[in-house]
Amino acid sequence: MASKNQNKPPIPNFTNAPASPSNNQPVVDEVAVDKRRKIGLGKMVGPANSGRTRQAFSVVNGGQENGGPPSSAGSECGSIEFTKEDVEALLNEKMKGKNKFNLKEKCDQMMDYIRKLRLCIKWFQELEGSYLLEQEKLRNMLDCAERKCNEMEVLMKNKEEELNSIIMELRKNCASLHEKLTKEESDKLAAMDSLAREKEARLAAERLQTSLTDELGKAQREHSSASQKITSLNDMYKRLQEYNTSLQQYNSKLQTELATVNEALKRVEKEKAAVVENLSTLRGHYNALQDQLTLTRASQDEAMKQREALVNDVVCLRGELQQARDDRDRHLSQLEVLTTEAVKYKECTGKSFAELENLSLKSNELEARCLSQSDQIKALQDKLGAAEKKLQVSDLSAMETRTEYEEQKKLIHDLQNRLADAEIKIIEGEKLRKKLHNTILELKGNIRVFCRVRPLLADDAAAEAKVISYPTSTEFLGRSIDLMQSGQKHSFTFDKVFMPDASQQEVFVEISQLVQSALDGYKVCIFAYGQTGSGKTHTMMGRPGNPEQKGLIPRSLEQIFETRQSLKSQGWKYEMQVSMLEIYNETIRDLLSTNRSCSDVSRTENGVAGKQYAIKHDANGHTHVSDLTVVDVRSTREVSFLLDQAAQSRSVGKTQMNEQSSRSHFVFTLRISGVNESTEQQVQGVLNLIDLAGSERLSKSGSTGDRLKETQAINKSLSSLSDVIFALAKKEDHVPFRNSKLTYLLQPCLGGDSKTLMFVNISPDPSSLGESLCSLRFAARVNACEIGIPRRQTNMRPSDSRLSYG
Repeated sequence: MASKNQNKPPIPNFTNAPASPSNNQPVVDEVAVDKRRKIGLGKMVGPANSGRTRQAFSVVNGGQENGGPPSSAGSECGSIEFTKEDVEALLNEKMKGKNKFNLKEKCDQMMDYIRKLRLCIKWFQELEGSYLLEQEKLRNMLDCAERKCNEMEVLMKNKEEELNSIIMELRKNCASLHEKLTKEESDKLAAMDSLAREKEARLAAERLQTSLTDELGKAQREHSSASQKITSLNDMYKRLQEYNTSLQQYNSKLQTELATVNEALKRVEKEKAAVVENLSTLRGHYNALQDQLTLTRASQDEAMKQREALVNDVVCLRGELQQARDDRDRHLSQLEVLTTEAVKYKECTGKSFAELENLSLKSNELEARCLSQSDQIKALQDKLGAAEKKLQVSDLSAMETRTEYEEQKKLIHDLQNRLADAEIKIIEGEKLRKKLHNTILELKGNIRVFCRVRPLLADDAAAEAKVISYPTSTEFLGRSIDLMQSGQKHSFTFDKVFMPDASQQEVFVEISQLVQSALDGYKVCIFAYGQTGSGKTHTMMGRPGNPEQKGLIPRSLEQIFETRQSLKSQGWKYEMQVSMLEIYNETIRDLLSTNRSCSDVSRTENGVAGKQYAIKHDANGHTHVSDLTVVDVRSTREVSFLLDQAAQSRSVGKTQMNEQSSRSHFVFTLRISGVNESTEQQVQGVLNLIDLAGSERLSKSGSTGDRLKETQAINKSLSSLSDVIFALAKKEDHVPFRNSKLTYLLQPCLGGDSKTLMFVNISPDPSSLGESLCSLRFAARVNACEIGIPRRQTNMRPSDSRLSYG
């Protein structure tokens, strides 16, 4: 039982308890006393007897363990119940007897008293056992409820993962359907292109086939005409040869006839000569032969006539012969021409035969090509038909897919619209909530508080169970945090709670409007509070060299300079001044001083007279630090250089809680003076960004020497800050701002008309749970403080060049 109550507060010593031999301290059964307190909540409600301190039940009962089983004597109690009055009466009961030496009577009274005490003790033991059983039963019920809760959480996580997987699968299916649709459309376009190309190829093949067919027909016609010409030329050649033969025969016949005529003419001349000779011989016979002469003359006339006729015939025959010769010459020349033409036609015929053979080969090739192209066209037609069928099927499937895709797209679009509307409503609601909350805070004058939990680090203690949780209800989402300590839950609600995974940008977005207020002429103060190692400096300064890890101070300056640049078009001109200081061991140090050296610092720390920095408040609520270095700045680069210089000059040290622990309070101040040339309006704003030193316990930090002095000074100043906050929360007349340099410097921010925001940084390390709980309690008190209503500083020019912290 002792292990279950080891975290309970210590029990005060009893005067009549026996002392232990080890440390001479009274031995007290903490479990029994704790159970006695629990029983006291029942029928023994009320204060105990002030005149007497009672022993623990285990001591009265002879050292018996309360956690053990009750003895069999418990049945003697029966249904007897003891009230508080009975127990007090039993404890206050005095010995009755007039004779103090009557030991027997005294022994009987003691036995009776002891019996009553035993009955009371046994009744307490039974009551304790029943409470233990009930406690065990409640603990079992709590474990069962926790298991059910864990199972429900696991089930919800599984459901969430399942829904996420379903959503991802739907998205993948949607993407795959979209890709499939795109692919089918591309295939369809490719098939259409191939079909068009095939149709064009088919038309080109048909045109080529038609042209080749025409060329083949033309060649065949030319071949047939050439064959006919050759045949006619051969026939003409044969006829000419026959005519030439007939002419030769006719010429030879004419020559034979001419020879016969010449012979007949010679014979006639011989006959004439013979006749002349006979005439001379026959003159004598003239009379006798007168008749014969007349007859001869007649025959001669006839012969002359015949001769003339024969001469005429010869002349005619000679003309005919000459004509035949001319015809023969003409026919010979024609024959030669025809022969040359026949040779030419033979050559042309040879060429035509070669061309005909070539054309025949080409025709055969073209016919084979036409056949192959016809086969290809048939195959392409078959493919085209199959492609058209496939295209129809794909069109149907594409239509179905498109319909399904459109439905899914419509559903997704509706869901996205609903989600966008919900997000817009959430954003608008959040903006409205922030606006109303800021308005309420400005009216109330409360200090706003943001809580930020840093992530677990590698050297943090491993937690068996999470000690920090975040409510997920709509009312407290992002605004509440719960801490579990010894089985007890502590709940806190702030203006904003940042979980460990929150980025620097997300944190800055929440304060960006507050930073903007400094340009509008308000006094703004943002400071980080928390134990050592909780992430305050990371929140305010960030990690050097990493743009994603920049803190609030660099981001605030970037926003201010960007806004200043954008407001130039509206006629605004701003002048800005920067100062940086630290409060180390209740001493102000100027971090921008050019002649600051280690010797000066050591002389100041040792109490030797150094440069004194006095804090003064004027009637307008402005705070001035005398002799403090003030630098005019015009760009973010200049401020970054000054920040690096201040970071190198700041006091840091190593403790058991943090390698680079801030040993001082760092105060960054930016004074903004703006003038609008068109409206002649003037504004004066102040932005204070403060990184407080971390609170720590000496037992945990292990500080010694200088670190011990630093820790004591830090805790003292933070304690003064706590006193100020408590006084403000209780609305006391006197607020102890002057108890420390820190609170006196922050007096306008905590008790004036400034817009103030506090970051409470906590560590999720279970070993830091106590410090985290103290920080959250302090932050809750800060959030409840009411300060003055923020006022905008307009139509006012600064009286001097000193920087105001108010």
